[in-house]
This record gives sequence, structure tokens and C-alpha cells, in this order.
Amino acid sequence: MAHLTIGGTSQSVASRRMTSALCLPQLHIRMSNLTPAPRARTSLSSELLVASLLLAWFAATAWARPLLLPDEGRYVGVAWEMLRSGHWLVPTLDGLPFFHKPPLFYWLTSAALSVGGLNVWAARASAILAATCATFACYRFVTRWQGARSARLATVALAAQTFWYLGAQFANMDMLVAGCITVTIVLLAHAALSLEAGGRFRSALIGAWLAAGLGVLAKGLIGFVLPAMVVGLWLIALGRWRTMLRLLSLPGIVLMLGVCAPWFIAVDRQFPGFMHYFFVTQHFDRFAKSGFNNVQPVWFYPVVILVFSLPWWPWLLRSLRLAPAAAPDKAIRLLLLIWVVAIVGFFSIPRSKPLGYVLPAVPPMALLAAMGFELAERAGRSRAGAWALSVTLSVVLGLGAIAVFSLHPAHSTRELALALASARRPGEPVVMLYQYDYDVPFYARLSHPVQVVEEWSSERIRQGDSWNKELSDAGDFDPALARKLLITPSQLTAVLCSSPRSWVLGTDAHAAQFPFLAHAAVLTSARGQHLWRVEAGSGDQARALGCASAASGAP
Repeated sequence: MAHLTIGGTSQSVASRRMTSALCLPQLHIRMSNLTPAPRARTSLSSELLVASLLLAWFAATAWARPLLLPDEGRYVGVAWEMLRSGHWLVPTLDGLPFFHKPPLFYWLTSAALSVGGLNVWAARASAILAATCATFACYRFVTRWQGARSARLATVALAAQTFWYLGAQFANMDMLVAGCITVTIVLLAHAALSLEAGGRFRSALIGAWLAAGLGVLAKGLIGFVLPAMVVGLWLIALGRWRTMLRLLSLPGIVLMLGVCAPWFIAVDRQFPGFMHYFFVTQHFDRFAKSGFNNVQPVWFYPVVILVFSLPWWPWLLRSLRLAPAAAPDKAIRLLLLIWVVAIVGFFSIPRSKPLGYVLPAVPPMALLAAMGFELAERAGRSRAGAWALSVTLSVVLGLGAIAVFSLHPAHSTRELALALASARRPGEPVVMLYQYDYDVPFYARLSHPVQVVEEWSSERIRQGDSWNKELSDAGDFDPALARKLLITPSQLTAVLCSSPRSWVLGTDAHAAQFPFLAHAAVLTSARGQHLWRVEAGSGDQARALGCASAASGAP
């Protein structure tokens, strides 16, 4: 008869049911006594099939909509600059060193663009790959510790999650770091459970440290801090201090540092002050101070998670009930609950709350939903139809959101960029007025940075958290280049006079500010923006620009 030990007392399976009626899963559970006999392992062919299906599912609609501004345009634009320049060490935004985020997304996306071409599917490849790897890692974990059927349910629940699916369709760092965090947590938990069972755990542990290093390269310290917090709290709740200490593997730490540290060291040697900017300004200041984008109240992320998981509420509520369950299920359920609470709680502290930050909380909620369905089945309540309805609703919501963004691409300048690409000749300069449209260089296949007009000396730029602050900060790392690219309104005419033909992007308000644009041809307009062709060599436009007098002041 199976036994478990709680506080030194041996209990039979019959008395275990009485214990399960108490509050949360019991503390100080000896996981070595709770570990089941090894489950039947899935074949390599079946695992390859699962991975292939996940990849196909997440990639299926990635082509359907243009890049969404600002995030997708910004980060894919940086990746495109890295590919076209061949400089893989330093990410650049409009040619200027851009250190808001580490380089893993840019490396993966640049590689995908080089293989798959300059299209949105390749632009979103890193998010698709991250979602696939994280979902597959959960599948393997649940297969080992709860069985093949449980793994299939959990995988369907996670792959169908609306928030998770949309994250896999979005080209920024959020899904990439969420994938790394998920893989790290799953491997650490597997290593802990295997260690307690007396099984092999070192390969999983080394894999966890490797995934943590990639997480740091994906988005910074949270790639290591969040998995350590989740698994640490879980093992403390279980009273497994020795297990927690054994997870602090020296080879693993060396591997993690070997993965992420060389890039930070190399960049800081080339750009003194980078470390302070990256870790202090972009990490601790963003977490502790105000003045950054998307300020939301403390309850924002709990509401986001609950709204996106609405079709799964019946199963989530069922999973929270203290019904009799196998001891390993209790330990895993405790891990999942801590996982959700720790991630949501951590990101609820800062005032700045971008939507995708809380993506790492989605996998444990999906696994909890699958456990809730199985608990309902064990209670003799077959709810297969209701489960299918949850899956269907979640999928429909995800596909519906993609359809809406595809039919109404409001946050995109693709039309202007494509028109620019078809009309512009190589070498003709491009100028943007009081706005840097991140996706234009990608869609227009621009091979050089553009010049951007703004009042760059204004104090409001330094106090904000927008495109002009990003370019201004980037310019601090290369002032000489910034003086050529970040120009003031008074320099505009000299810039335009320096080339026979130039292209200008702006709005009606800018046309009123710069009267010479009335003499320029509007090539195309979209959503309030215009693309002008400025001919400095033609009589009317040259006179309107005052090119003869401006030539001597050209930068």
C-alpha cells in the first residue's frame, strides 16, 4: 500500500482522503513518497507529431495581418537593420545603438528573415517557436508525472488559450521570454521531482539553467528571477530545502553565465555606460518608478488573466476544490497555483503594465484547467461536451481577434511603405516628420537609416516614454551619427536641398508647418498620413525650399 509522510506520520491511502479535506495541499510533503511509478513513455514519433502539430497551429495565421505598431514594427525593424548591416553584436534603431532589450529576439528574427525572406511570417518566427517549445515542454512534463491523457488535455488547453495564441502571433519579446520562463520552470520542477524520486535529474537541471540563460538574453533578469522565485516558493512550501539547494548547480550557473554574459560584457566594453542604462534604467527604474508607458492600476493583470481565460472558468474553479487526488497531483497543483500568483503578483507591482508581460502566467492556468476537467471526471461527472465548448470558444476568440486585425489594420503604415518601395530609387533620402514609423524601413526595404525631424533639445522628450525618447537615448551612445539623423525643423530644408529627390512622411499638420510641401507631389495617403515626393531640382519646389540659400547650411 502506498504511503506518504507528513510531519513524520505515516498515513495509508484511506486516511489520505481525510487529509485531503484539509486546507491547501499539505506542507512538508515528502515528494519521494508521493512519486508514482514511471508512466509509460510516449514514442519519439508521437512526440514529433505533437511538436509538428503545435508548430503548424501557432504558425497557421501568422501571415494574415501586417505588423502592429509600435511594438512589432520596432523590434522587427531592429532585426531587419541587423540583417542588412551584418552587425550582430549591437542592435540598432534607425542606425543608432538600441539597448532597451537584449539581442536574442533580434538574432532569431534576423536569421528567420534571412532564410524565409522579408515577410511577416518570418518576422513572427521567434514568437511561434517560443510558444511551440513552451507548450511542448508542458506536454512532456505532464506526460511524465500525470500520464499521457492528462498531457493531451493540458496541451489542448494551452494551445487553445486565446491570450497564448495571440502572443504566439505577435513579434516582440513577450512570448519569447514567456517561453523561456515556462521551459525553465518545467525543467526545474521535473528535476526536483526526479531528484526526490531517486531518478535521473541532471540533464533536466542543466537544461533549466540553459533556458534561464536564454531567458536573460531574451529580456533581461526576469528570465532567471521569475523561474527561481516560482520554483523556490514551491519547494519552500513543500519544506524541501535540501532539494532547493541541490538545484543550485555550479555547472548550470556557469552554463547560464556562459550563454548570456559575453554579450553584456562585449557591448559594455564598446559602449561604456551600457550596463547602467540596461540594468538600472531599463530594469529597476521601470519596475520601481513612474513615467513609463501603459500605466495601469494594481488590479489590471488579474482582470486581464480572468477575462482571457473566461471560457475556462468552470475547470479552473473545479481545480481549486480540495477533492481527493493523487499526491503527485497535489504537489503539481501547488506548483501551478504558486506559478500563477507569483507571476501576476510580481508584474502587478510596477505602474507600467504592458499587456504581454503577464503571458508566463498562462501555461499554469491552462494546466490547472485540464486538472479541473479530470477532477470532474473522477467525481463521476462526464463533461466532455462542456470541455469541447471551452476549447471551441477559446479558439474562436483567438481566430476572431486575428481576423479583426487583418481586416482593420489601423496601427500600420504598410501601405505608405509599399508605395515608397515601388517609387523610390536607390540612394534617395527619406525624412519623417515628428514621427518615426517603425515598420517603414522593413516594408520599404530601406538599406540606410532615415532622418527624423523633431525638437530634439526639448525637455519633454527626456521625460516621456515614446519613440522620440527611444531615439534620443539611442543617440546618446553615438552622438556623431545622431547629429546627422536626428535633425531639427530648421535643418529640414537644407537636408531636402542636398538631394535632387527626397521622400517625406508626415500629416496635414506638418504640411501647414512646412509650406513648401504644398508644391510637392503626394504619392499616396493612408489614415491621415501622406507620402510626399520632393523634387529639389524642379523650379517651383526649389524656389519654395529656398535651395540656393539653404545649400550652404546643409548638415
